[in-house]
Amino acid sequence: MKILQRYFAREIFRAVFFVMLALLCLFSFFDLLIELQSLNQGNYRLSNALQYVLLGMPGYLYEFMPIAVLIGSIYVMAQFASNSEFTIMRAASLSSTQAGWMLFKVGLGFIIITFLFGELLAPAATRQAKKIKAAALGTSLSQEFRTGLWTKDLIRKDGLSGKVIGTRILNVKEVTPNRQLVGVKLFEFDDDFNMNREIVAQHGEYVGKNVWRLVEVTDTTFPKTLSSTEVLTVHSEKMPTKEIISEVTPNILSVLFLDPDRMSTLDLVAFTRHLAENKQDSERYEIALWKKITYPFAVLVMMALALPFAYLHARSGGVSFKIFTGIMIGMGFYLFNSLFSHLGLLNTWPAPVTAIVPSLVFLGLALMGLRYVERH
Repeated sequence: MKILQRYFAREIFRAVFFVMLALLCLFSFFDLLIELQSLNQGNYRLSNALQYVLLGMPGYLYEFMPIAVLIGSIYVMAQFASNSEFTIMRAASLSSTQAGWMLFKVGLGFIIITFLFGELLAPAATRQAKKIKAAALGTSLSQEFRTGLWTKDLIRKDGLSGKVIGTRILNVKEVTPNRQLVGVKLFEFDDDFNMNREIVAQHGEYVGKNVWRLVEVTDTTFPKTLSSTEVLTVHSEKMPTKEIISEVTPNILSVLFLDPDRMSTLDLVAFTRHLAENKQDSERYEIALWKKITYPFAVLVMMALALPFAYLHARSGGVSFKIFTGIMIGMGFYLFNSLFSHLGLLNTWPAPVTAIVPSLVFLGLALMGLRYVERH
């Protein structure tokens, strides 16, 4: 069995490698065609476009790993059936359970690869790609928003701890590639949602430990509502710098410019918690978090779908037809997974259900297919 295990692993890894290489080349070529439209804008050159495309590859590898595993595994299983190798293995007492167990152990390697790319390489590469493009074009990361970037945090009595005494709304006109803020406005509200303070600054930079240093600041305070006989006075003060403590950090700001599916689990957990604490809608990020947790295990579902193809002999269709079938199943899984996420978001279904159901549906199809081929 050890020899068969190595044989399965070698053939499947080799097939998946070539399928993934083809997918990466195809989608990177499309990305390059899109990026060529931005050439010579600002300092954006062909080298920048190539860097941007290359840094997008880890994200594609993570995204298409289940499809590549499915197509590669179907190719290997179809070859085994075409050459009667699987028939010989079964005659040598290889059961479906043993074959499935061997595929499971091979799939564990792909789960580890998917996890590493999804958690470490893809998020970092995507951030770097956006920085390179923004720096070369001479634009900021927030110029796609007409009124700038908006976010919210809580004001606590002792900085980051203690009783909540108010709410702060942050508006930033631009966020530079090095994560400095340009055109900062802070609106502070008390517990009754009365605005009691406005801070306007030309620039802002993060100095660490949840502290932002604002430059060229105008600090305006508004009094609480008084009776009709009293005079309302507004106090405004200008100062060269001012430090504020905020739950909003550069990591949270950078999250706002990433597709949730390209974020790491830790970033999703932190940002989901931040949204929940500020009573903001976090359902989209909760779904992305559960998809991030369950997506690597979709590899095992794809390998289960590939196993029935080992039982189909040449008369059931050539290898090319089976590969085409695998491509259709893979694309069906990809589209169904995306569609179900949107349906879950629109219908406010529980995030775990929205993330897990597509894999369970295709696992059911795999078990039905295996039962069918064994009976026939």
